[in-house]
Amino acid sequence: MPQISPREFRALPLRAHTFLADVPLHDVWAVDLPRSRERVTLAEFNALENQHRAIGRFPAPTRALFRLRFFLGRFFRLEDEPRNAAATSFASRLTPDDRARSSVAAGTPDGLFRVVYRFENEQVLELQNRTAHAAAVSALAQTADGYRFYFAVYVAKASWLTPFYMALIDPFRRWIVYPALLKSIHAAWVRFA
Repeated sequence: MPQISPREFRALPLRAHTFLADVPLHDVWAVDLPRSRERVTLAEFNALENQHRAIGRFPAPTRALFRLRFFLGRFFRLEDEPRNAAATSFASRLTPDDRARSSVAAGTPDGLFRVVYRFENEQVLELQNRTAHAAAVSALAQTADGYRFYFAVYVAKASWLTPFYMALIDPFRRWIVYPALLKSIHAAWVRFA
């Protein structure tokens, strides 16, 4: 489950590239998925994958990191949304066409995130708290051998904490959390097929 070149990700025809053009792309990952059948969409896969998504399905080290992060988040009030969250939300950038194309209304909760938009093969989720203002972009592209699922993280500075927080969690995200997440996506895809 490799971290990939941002160039490969930016070559995809995604709305996110212009939508988040002024937000730094923190990193991007991909996982190759076997061809199960023709014309599978991200929206179709997400509907099934959401039924199986649970932190309890992750390996023990990943679950422990989540529990520690949630504990610290509650203790230090890191999860608090900024007062101006609605005004600064990425959803405020949506055009009428974006809203019409999205199968889910902007602001709809999705686990720890809120949906910004969900198109047929692309979605943007948003997280705003005291540590970061982040966008998680998922995309599904057909390849010669099957599909490739992309997961990209954009991070805007929320406060003076943002660069320190991101530097602190980067090793855990890159070596434990994202590989576990992509492995669970691959497993859900295999069940889906």
